[in-house]
Amino acid sequence: MNQITDISAGVVIVRHEVDGWNFLLLQSFGYWDFPKGGIEAGENTLEAAIREVQEETSITELNFNWGYEYFESKPYKEGSKIARYYIAETPQKRVELLVNPQLGHAEHEAYQWMNYQEAYPKLSTRVRHVITWARGILEAIPEGRRTTTDPTL
Repeated sequence: MNQITDISAGVVIVRHEVDGWNFLLLQSFGYWDFPKGGIEAGENTLEAAIREVQEETSITELNFNWGYEYFESKPYKEGSKIARYYIAETPQKRVELLVNPQLGHAEHEAYQWMNYQEAYPKLSTRVRHVITWARGILEAIPEGRRTTTDPTL
């Protein structure tokens, strides 16, 4: 069994629209996923996840209305890596795929806001587990009870 040697941190970003919850997905190398990336020195996973969202999408307003619980993906990349995802709502609909200075281009080719039914078939098995977890959270808490909690409490 391989040992986990790498962890990515990301955010399942949602917006409530007329047709219900929509998820922001990013496409890279033909695969769809949520914004995520590596953890830099001195960061915890939540800080890294928030930074990655801003760097990859230009979204700066994230509301962690459901608290700071997270979901960890099953291992991938030959079993050595996992991704930890938080869930947050944003009022920002506009996304800008920013250029990564180290790469000289954006990390993703496309983005799309999709509802669960649109997103699920486009996702790999690993990411399907994540969106199913997020959908469960979105459906479990009545909309009027969404509140942000402080992760330091």
